[in-house]
Amino acid sequence: MSENGQSDPCTRPTMTAMNPIPRIDDDACYRALCSHDARFDGRFFTAVTSTGIYCRPVCRVRTPRRENCRFFEHAAQAEHAGFRPCLRCRPELAPLERHWSLEDASTILVQQATLWLDDPQHWLDDDAGTMSERLAARLGVSDRHLRRVFEDRLGVSPLQYLLTRKLLTAKQLLADTDMPVTQIALASGFASVRRFNAAFVEHYRLNPTQLRRETARGHTDQGTTVRLGYRPPYDVAATLAFFRQRMIEGVAFLDEQPRLGQTLRMDLGGKSHTGWLLAEFDETRHQLVLRVSDSLRELLPPVIHRVRAAFDLDADPTAINAVLHSPFPSGDGLRVPGALDGFELAVRAVLGQQITVAAARTLAQRLVNKFGEPIDTPFAQLTRLFPTPAVLAQAEGDALGQLGIVKQRQAAIVALARGVAEQGLVLNGSADVPATITALKALPGIGDWTAQYIAMRALRWPDAFPAGDVALHNALGVRDLKHPAREAEAASLAWKPWRSYAVIRAWAAGQVASPGVDL
Repeated sequence: MSENGQSDPCTRPTMTAMNPIPRIDDDACYRALCSHDARFDGRFFTAVTSTGIYCRPVCRVRTPRRENCRFFEHAAQAEHAGFRPCLRCRPELAPLERHWSLEDASTILVQQATLWLDDPQHWLDDDAGTMSERLAARLGVSDRHLRRVFEDRLGVSPLQYLLTRKLLTAKQLLADTDMPVTQIALASGFASVRRFNAAFVEHYRLNPTQLRRETARGHTDQGTTVRLGYRPPYDVAATLAFFRQRMIEGVAFLDEQPRLGQTLRMDLGGKSHTGWLLAEFDETRHQLVLRVSDSLRELLPPVIHRVRAAFDLDADPTAINAVLHSPFPSGDGLRVPGALDGFELAVRAVLGQQITVAAARTLAQRLVNKFGEPIDTPFAQLTRLFPTPAVLAQAEGDALGQLGIVKQRQAAIVALARGVAEQGLVLNGSADVPATITALKALPGIGDWTAQYIAMRALRWPDAFPAGDVALHNALGVRDLKHPAREAEAASLAWKPWRSYAVIRAWAAGQVASPGVDL
């Protein structure tokens, strides 16, 4: 069903033993292709047998004849079938496709695998065997089982899927930046230029330098610019308002254009990189225009990945609204705002326990002023970085108490910082969600509300639900009942697997900013 309750043109029929790969309705997808409907961008790709090219459904080239079209759910499937990406619509700009299931074990396994494979921070090791084994070990299955389930579900192996992601990432960097080819190869996860060139020629029948435009348009004296696609509807104003309420001076700003700017630290390959970024929406093209400082250029793929998560650009409103439109009819364009830094989000979640957003922002401002590292940027509004886990892990005694942070929160922040800095606690979208929630709740001062809030925004879990949230109780009208958390949890079952989005819609409908609660 679509967000307005109408039939989804690309509904997938049930899989059968004769056809284990999820199939889309080809005739329906052709109708969507003819309409160039941006709601289906990235949900399928059209390969044209007469040209050997595959395109996004929004491509503005002349619509091919139906008998010349083949349809695929993923770019990797089209490339595995021998098709090359269109140079005009550029499939690398499309939002990623996510199939969420909380019931089918095989689908959950593939979900977890693709989330891990989509994160460029895991691409540093180009040894195919090691990569596959690491992923299988992380998921608690054998390499053989992972490959079998992945191929059954998607029609390609995990490494074939990964190779497509790397090549499309390189394709975007070649087209939109003036980065040297050697730097692009390494940034895209290839161990050498030789391997990169060989893979590029084999898949695209072009040398990387042949693809590069004569003049790269993405680089200026103040950073490199790339474009990131999303599916409409998208309530841009609501997303920016959410971030504005929580902004820390010196770390982020939102100007009148509106452009959102923020400082950023990324640790990759044993090295710390710092810089800034600017994000601005182009609603006409359904794109986010991202500008990144030169100091972060060699990390552009993981920066892009973080920005896509922070602005929830890969959400599929059609699937979400099929479940949530009826209970929340005014929330069709709302997204779940994420975070560029999962540790920062987690610390701020702790600070926000049982107080208002404004009060939590004041505490976060004091924390940054005392412990945040200064940074030079071209923008007067961006002067500091959020404190690192290593710094806050050492903030003992009364260092935090002097900022007005109560002892319980002090202990939680220090324990959280040590968990990240010393124990490798992962707070991003590729984390093992159940294990991470359990680990978080084992820390002093972190209860279910904080863990669920972190899962919703930092771990990008679409089905997180902070049942004890007071503002949520108000919005659902259960606060005065004997067991409001239990009643909220029961009401939420109808919203699976999109309860994180239901929380955002409930907050918006109640016009309240959640203070949260951990008891």
